[in-house]
Amino acid sequence: MRKLPQQLAHLRIPAVASPMFIVSGPDLVIAQCKAGIVGSFPALNAREKEGEDIQLEAWLKRITEELDRHNQANPDNPAAPFAVNQIVHRSNERLERDLEICHRWKVPIWITSLGARVEVNEAAHDCGGIALHDVINNRFAKKAIEKGADGLIAVAAGAGGHAGALSPFALVGEIREWFDGPILLSGAISTGRSILAAQAIGADLAYIGSPFIATAEANAVPDYKQMIVDSAADDIVYSSLFTGVHGNYLKPSISRAGMDPDNLESSDPSKMNFGAEKPKSWKEIWGSGQGIGAIREEMPAGAYIDRLAAEYAAAKREMAEIVNG
Repeated sequence: MRKLPQQLAHLRIPAVASPMFIVSGPDLVIAQCKAGIVGSFPALNAREKEGEDIQLEAWLKRITEELDRHNQANPDNPAAPFAVNQIVHRSNERLERDLEICHRWKVPIWITSLGARVEVNEAAHDCGGIALHDVINNRFAKKAIEKGADGLIAVAAGAGGHAGALSPFALVGEIREWFDGPILLSGAISTGRSILAAQAIGADLAYIGSPFIATAEANAVPDYKQMIVDSAADDIVYSSLFTGVHGNYLKPSISRAGMDPDNLESSDPSKMNFGAEKPKSWKEIWGSGQGIGAIREEMPAGAYIDRLAAEYAAAKREMAEIVNG
């Protein structure tokens, strides 16, 4: 069995909660970590208006202190570490400032997206953290490791957000041919059985996002949560229109905005801008992966993780019976 970095080695179940635009904030991260999996949020979710205190600093202070209190009160059941996602794209004007803040707070896990940069990985290492980079193909995976990433997040077909188009079997298989470090798999993972399946094809951990949209702690409006509960894989459309990069979105939200989800235009990747607000007409175009068919009610994040843990244990028992004949 592969040896994982200490930040990933002692989780309740082999799972990391993915950072979701708007949705992931301190409430959700704290609940995820206390329930035993890595919680995460995008640094850019911590927004502030001119003249206000730096929100990212406040979020890191709250998360760090609350998890420390939990660990002191529960020495036999400590919280999992947390992660912060940095959008490493030229349009992210806050990147340098946010890196300095995360370094000062000794963030244990750094997740990078849309560009691999040596200096970001070095900053993570300098404060005792690890860097995980998300990739949609084998070429990007090799570049990320060459630039100092410690592990890879294989974003396969069916994932929420900026998803790739490759089968998880192909993507993980190609990476495992040359890389023996940590691989996290993203793509329609929403049950304990699918966590075990991710491990069976060569990943070390599952990377789970969309199901957490329908949790009590998620920073999502009630209609968004209900749409996750009401929808399934057929309700997801793959489009580059909204950000310039292909991603998966809820068809009902696109229809409600007055567009035809089956006839969307493409967008130029050069139009990506992570320093600006979304166009007003796209404020309620909601992202989601294909795994939401397993989500049938809103619940606390801890309860959902309890369910995952029970399903994962049951799946391991069933697989042991199959293997042992």
